[in-house]
Amino acid sequence: MENSQNKLFGRFLIVWVGQLISSIGSGLTAFSLGTYAYQKTHTASSFALVTLCTFLPAILLSPIGGVLADRFDRRVMMILGDLGSALGLVLILIIMLTGNIELWQIYIGASISSIFVALQGPAYKASVTDLLTEDQFSKASGLVQLASSSKFLISPIISGLLLSITGIETVLTIDISTFAIAILAVFFIKKDLQIVDKNYESQHFMKNLAEGWDAIASNRGVVFLIMIISIVTFFIGFLQTLFGPLVLSFSDSKTLGIAQSISAIGMLLSSLYIGIFSKTEKYADMVIIGLSFSGLFFSLIGLTSNIYFIVGATFLFFYALSFVNTGCDVLVRKNIDNDKQGRVWGIIAVLSQLGSVVAYCISGFLADHIFNPLLNKGGFLVPTVGKIIGTGQGRGIGLLFIISGAFVVILAFITSRFKSIRALVNN
Repeated sequence: MENSQNKLFGRFLIVWVGQLISSIGSGLTAFSLGTYAYQKTHTASSFALVTLCTFLPAILLSPIGGVLADRFDRRVMMILGDLGSALGLVLILIIMLTGNIELWQIYIGASISSIFVALQGPAYKASVTDLLTEDQFSKASGLVQLASSSKFLISPIISGLLLSITGIETVLTIDISTFAIAILAVFFIKKDLQIVDKNYESQHFMKNLAEGWDAIASNRGVVFLIMIISIVTFFIGFLQTLFGPLVLSFSDSKTLGIAQSISAIGMLLSSLYIGIFSKTEKYADMVIIGLSFSGLFFSLIGLTSNIYFIVGATFLFFYALSFVNTGCDVLVRKNIDNDKQGRVWGIIAVLSQLGSVVAYCISGFLADHIFNPLLNKGGFLVPTVGKIIGTGQGRGIGLLFIISGAFVVILAFITSRFKSIRALVNN
């Protein structure tokens, strides 16, 4: 029995390694394109718009990708997703090599790449359930987070160094090559993923999608969990889009890359701890406590422009966030039937990320036109708040982080009052 479980986990690791490498490549591109846009315009809005184009199409189209992940071979969906994602980057690279590229062309290329992530993402999430037994879910979730965090952990420092010695074209070329590695990894698992039910294939697309929604709506705890995470991602969306402008307001891209990489070590360490050592089944408590500390450290990021303090606070934020992600992932995975998980993860991707989409859309405007002016020379809050957290370019972003973190702490307390979420552990 143990040998069988080890064999299953070994197959999962093959896919995971491919996704780890691909995630590092994607992080290289996201960092480089965002930095390029900010340095060209010196506005947080341009940085935020690159982030929006990178994530929004994948989020909005995830329900479609989820239905396809349950309807067709999940290996094929992952391969097509990776191929299409590479296509968008090839478009940007070709334009850069043939002449000066405009920002709108970067936005289009990033959007094309993101569209195909909607095919790959739900299939990858559902494949974890295909390949593993239930008692392996927690460890797998920790490793999946580790792969996802690599774009923050490893990619920024590599990107910062590459951009200091070569051009963005080199970074794009490296990212495109990582998709090939991810595709090869999927081929190794052969027929181990879900075999599609032909009766399901013949059903109407909208009926398939409705069944996925019914699986979520019938479980009150899952619904509340998704609502809470959507609110959390709204505030975290500010960190994703504005951390770069915050650091670049007083430093350079190399420092930003090092800061992001060191900060993300927090998620690396907590993901490794969860994946290797964690044996807890108190996943609801894991979510609540993780939210509390995440909010606290989020606020601390905005207190000062001291890069060492910012890195330390962000490190602790990422460390706590891993426990939130793992708790939510396992609670959903344990309460949804495997044959609906492709659709469910696709729908959850939209619902849980609605908050971040809103944050991506408004973060640049809030930073450039509301919060930064409040703490720039002559700003309304300079005589009061400015004496505590400082004044000048980027300090308004710091104030936004402080407020966001406080709301996350409040949300943690509210979450602790939901009995239906705690009931998910026993289902």
